[in-house]
Parts: sequence; C-alpha cells; structure tokens
Amino acid sequence: MKRILTGLQPSGKLHLGNYFSVMRKMIKYQDNFDLFLFIANLHSLTSISSRDDLINNTYDAVADFLALGLDPDKSTFWIQSDVPEVTELTWYLSNYITVNQLSLAHSYKDKISKGLQPNASLFIYPILMAADILAFDSNVVPVGKDQKQHLEFTRDMAGRFNQDYGDVFVIPEPEIDEDSAVIPGTDGQKMSKSYKNTINLFDSEKDLKKAVMSIVSDSAGIDEAKDPDTSTIFAIYSLFLNETETQNLRTRFLTPGLRYGDIKKELLECIMEYFQPYRKKREEIISNKDYIESVLKKGKEKAGWIAQKNLEKVRSALGIKRIS
Repeated sequence: MKRILTGLQPSGKLHLGNYFSVMRKMIKYQDNFDLFLFIANLHSLTSISSRDDLINNTYDAVADFLALGLDPDKSTFWIQSDVPEVTELTWYLSNYITVNQLSLAHSYKDKISKGLQPNASLFIYPILMAADILAFDSNVVPVGKDQKQHLEFTRDMAGRFNQDYGDVFVIPEPEIDEDSAVIPGTDGQKMSKSYKNTINLFDSEKDLKKAVMSIVSDSAGIDEAKDPDTSTIFAIYSLFLNETETQNLRTRFLTPGLRYGDIKKELLECIMEYFQPYRKKREEIISNKDYIESVLKKGKEKAGWIAQKNLEKVRSALGIKRIS
C-alpha cells in the first residue's frame, strides 16, 4: 500500500481554504492509502514566537483533524516535535543541498520580498521538510504548486545521498493537483491567515457572520446581472454545492434581481449546517485531553519507530556510531 505523507502547521485557526484544499482530501485518503499526517509545530516556529499560542494552536489543530473525521486507527497521526529523529536527519541532509539552491527557494524569496526579516530557520525550512518526508519512507507527498520546488529539493537530496551510499531513501513522488482552484478569502485574494481574510471552520456564529458579510462584491446594481466567474461570493458558496446546485446558483447570478446580502445570508446558513456535526464532535474532543494524549502517543510510537529505523540506516551509511 502506498504511503502518503503530509503535514499542517498549527499557525492559527483552520479555515475553509485549509479544509477544501488539503484536509478533506487527506481524510478521504485514509481509507485507501497508508496515511501519515503530522502537526508541523517545528515549522511553525518560523512565524510563531508565543509559547502559549504554539501550545494552544497545536492542540486545536489536533482536535480539528479528529473532529473532521481523521481516524487514528486508519492513519498515523503525530506532532512533529515528538519524533526528534527528524531534526537529526535534517543535519545530515544539509550536506546534500547547496546554499545557492536554498537561496533560490520561491517561498524564501517571496517572504523576503514582503519585508519579512529572514532567519536561519526560514532559510533551511526546505531541509527540515525533506527530513519530514524521507524519515518515513513516504511514497507520495501531496503539495501545492507553491511547495513543488521544496519536493524537488527533497528528491535531489535523497538522490545524491543514495548515489553515495546506496538505496537508503525512498524517493518520493509529488502529487500536485494542477486543476485545483485557489480558495479565495473574504478580500478575493488566496485565503490565508497572513492576509487576515479567512473564514474559520469553528468560529462562533457571530464571528462567522462577520467574516461572511465582509466578503467583497462588485458594484453591480440589483437590476443588473452579476458575473459569477469573477465573484468571490460565488466561488466560496460553490465549495458547498454539487454540480446541479452550482449551475442553479450561476443562473441566479446571471438573472437581474439578485441581492448580494441575501446570498451571503444563505452562505452563512450553509456553512453552519455543513460543519455543525463536526463542531459538536470537536467540543467533545477538545474537552477530553486524555483522549487527545492517547491518540498522539500512539502516533508518536509508530512514527518514531519508523524514523528511528531509517535514521539508523543513515548513521550506518555515514559512519556515525553511537554508544548504546
């Protein structure tokens, strides 16, 4: 069975963009693949400096995944920092990538262009990501177009290491959904915590209403047809609809008389109804810390065993001996 691996940073509340672009697909994978999924709390240190925020965000992310249907009996689910073999592997892999390659990383250059003060962790981010992947014999790694280059770096590092020492690492294949649309935020840009334009899955109804009612719209009057292909409201609403329902919504947009305020109210009701069962389950999970800890301990033990086994192969290849 193919092993699929992915991680999610606990950088804040989960939003519709996270769910429809990554999470829903990952949860479906657990029925047909060997799913490995982790909360990337080490990666999030490049953007989070508050101890309390990191702790709370990590537990919230775990509860969110479990509430949305991740089954710890069908998948391997853990917190990144609970498997320290990954950080040791990061050091070994750093010898198989150049400074020039890292400086050309799109994500690094993008953050620098936006005025972010770079630190070493941001610079070597792709190496830690490679260690996350290679430590667990991952066959397939779903990545967005913005992460494709990082996966290529991973394949390069693994290939160079294998060329020197034999078939130590499994070379992962990327899974890139070229047809997947970018989930727009309330301002029409890509939905992102960085842009403060998110609609969060488990916010209160009051906060959800505030977010939905703030979705940008054009200046078309009530007696004019609206263009669904350029409408942020249409794009978000369509996430919850089947093909027939989407076509009906398109017809409504093209027919004079539609009020954006009415459509936003419908969208709010749709979001509340869609996530209501998950909201109830999440309340039960977040109040049961013992259950959360037991799930994470189980995932840590399985992931740690695999990472330790692979790290021993790497140490042996390199000539790193440890006194037992």
